[in-house]
Amino acid sequence: MAEHHLPAQPTHSRWNRNLPPRLRIAPGDIVHFKCVDSSGSQVRPGMRLAEFLNIDRGLIHALTGPIFVEGAAPGDVLQIEILEVAHKGWGWSSVIGGLGFLKERFSEPFLFHWELDATETRSLEPAVVPLRPFCGVMGVAQAEDGEFRTRPPGHFGGNMDVRELCTGSTLYLPVMNAGALFSAGDAHAAQGDGEVCINGIECPAAATLRFHLHKGRSLSGPMLETAPAQKAISDGEWIVVESGPDAVAAARAATSRMIDLLVSRWSFQDIHAYLLCSVAMNLRWSQVVNEPIFTVSAAISKSVLPPRKLF
Repeated sequence: MAEHHLPAQPTHSRWNRNLPPRLRIAPGDIVHFKCVDSSGSQVRPGMRLAEFLNIDRGLIHALTGPIFVEGAAPGDVLQIEILEVAHKGWGWSSVIGGLGFLKERFSEPFLFHWELDATETRSLEPAVVPLRPFCGVMGVAQAEDGEFRTRPPGHFGGNMDVRELCTGSTLYLPVMNAGALFSAGDAHAAQGDGEVCINGIECPAAATLRFHLHKGRSLSGPMLETAPAQKAISDGEWIVVESGPDAVAAARAATSRMIDLLVSRWSFQDIHAYLLCSVAMNLRWSQVVNEPIFTVSAAISKSVLPPRKLF
């Protein structure tokens, strides 16, 4: 087993199996990745909105890699142990016109900067947001020739934004090319299930990963083995419930009602409530069996907010 250090630059923002590998490793090796924030180091602490609106969006999802795993071939499974993901003390979130889950309600651009402590951030008072850094993008090169934007995820992994891809978890990916050609990036210090405003807490990060190879063990898409929960007992949650024949519309309604609740009971500005939902609220299917009516819930842990009586 060997250990390798891979600096972020030069990053790439397209999946392309013809990109030359930046590193060759053997199964069992550990790689210490440096990852810039998702903007490719264009956003910096204190940046103003006007400057943010002029960044090159073709650089979004600036990824570190690819790495070539010796012996990997199509039909194998690549195992990635996530030994550690650590943020660098700052991050950002934004709202972009025409994007996000509630783009009709939030059409004006907005940029927010976060200061990150070791395990939480209090930048969005009175909320206390717990931090659990992870890489939003982890994937292998696709099987087809050409350049592919990184925004859509797929059976190769990619921009999955699964917040359980944190320290202590293990990811399994199907190999589609010789060497697998793995890349990672788009680190988030925190994110809710749904990432509703289009960002988690975007941040630069360091990720330490160990790679294993399983020969001839086919896999049709990504699988994840999660770490044990750090906290066995829940603090309780505030949950908004919506039902209807359109699950996406129900999820939007639940998110919007949660924003209204945060504004009315905790005095957030609505744009700040939207950001908080993106980094700390979890959208869930609650039932899919009562067709044609589906139920979606939106939940925020009580530990994030000061205690309140609603009525």
